[in-house]
Amino acid sequence: MASEGWSRLPRTAAALAGGIAEGLHLGAQLYVSLGGERIADAAMGENRPGEPLTPDHLMLWMSSTKPVAAVAICQLWERGRLELDDPVARHLPAFAAHGKERITLRHLLTHTAGIRLLDTGWPAAPWDEIVARIAAARPEPRWTPGEKAGYHLASSWFLLGEVVRRLDPAGRTFDHYAREEVFDPAGMADAWVGLPPERYRAYAAAGRVGALYATENPPPREQAWTSEARLAAVNPGGGGCGPMRDLGRFYETLLGTAAGVRGQGPNGRLLSPQTVEAATARHRVGMLDHTFRHVMDWGLGFILDSKRYGVETVPYGYGRLASPRTFGHSGYRSSVAFGDPEHRLAVALAMNGTPAETAHERRVRAVLDAIYEDLGLAPAAPPAP
Repeated sequence: MASEGWSRLPRTAAALAGGIAEGLHLGAQLYVSLGGERIADAAMGENRPGEPLTPDHLMLWMSSTKPVAAVAICQLWERGRLELDDPVARHLPAFAAHGKERITLRHLLTHTAGIRLLDTGWPAAPWDEIVARIAAARPEPRWTPGEKAGYHLASSWFLLGEVVRRLDPAGRTFDHYAREEVFDPAGMADAWVGLPPERYRAYAAAGRVGALYATENPPPREQAWTSEARLAAVNPGGGGCGPMRDLGRFYETLLGTAAGVRGQGPNGRLLSPQTVEAATARHRVGMLDHTFRHVMDWGLGFILDSKRYGVETVPYGYGRLASPRTFGHSGYRSSVAFGDPEHRLAVALAMNGTPAETAHERRVRAVLDAIYEDLGLAPAAPPAP
């Protein structure tokens, strides 16, 4: 094991090491805090063959990036710049094309807008062209916004990023807004959505750019997803990167357990406690997700604990032991980050291999359950009859 932090998480370490032995990933990076106490900021295994993975490597967050845009929208809501039920077209008039005038910001945040299947042109297309493509697109047929659900991989998140740019009094692009209003105030020093090329090269020279491998079939094949061109191209729905300690810090700020946060809200938080409660409440309940083919509950940009619909089958879940109020997000077959308010637990995990979906879900459930067990958060077993 390449770093300190595993001594209090022996089951967790064993589960991750088992995944390495099975060929599901070469290495893993984990951050855990409980009530603001750092339990682990650790890594194990390899970044590339012969190169240890460390807690300082920048990992690709994939869709675990999405809550950053949700927090940005909620900040603007707190500041009176928008309402959650504003039509998107109120802020992006071109979006009203082809009958999309009824789609609201809330529909984007809850994946009920019906604009899933769009070729955005990312990463080759520039930002303005991507936004124009989405605005001009036709919605999916037989989809009433708010009455049908289906995970939107990228399209709605570019729209949310553009709303942030247009409503920010300083007119900052999403990458600059995220850096200055979310990452910097939260002490997320190495977190980025849109990594400037010069910073990428500095991280690369220091050996800190994490690799990601396709591991569905052996041997592992390194993906190009952490190349300079892709990480520099801003993608609010999946382009975030940084050490997992930074993403863990993000959830600590939302839980109110982070020390030294310089946020703009009450008590130095990025959002007020009331806004966090609103963002992580169940805005979408009991609806079949037509992308994942499973019932899942959603907050405002956050996936909520949905194990009541099938702990062994629900995608992007938090395991058997997370409390019902747990909120967070996962990234394509590789990452998960969340906050559990009942336990004041923040977790951010990245594994640098993307195996088959069933293998990934199995390993994630095993690791997350082990974290709760290691920390004594699992409910006591009922007495024997």
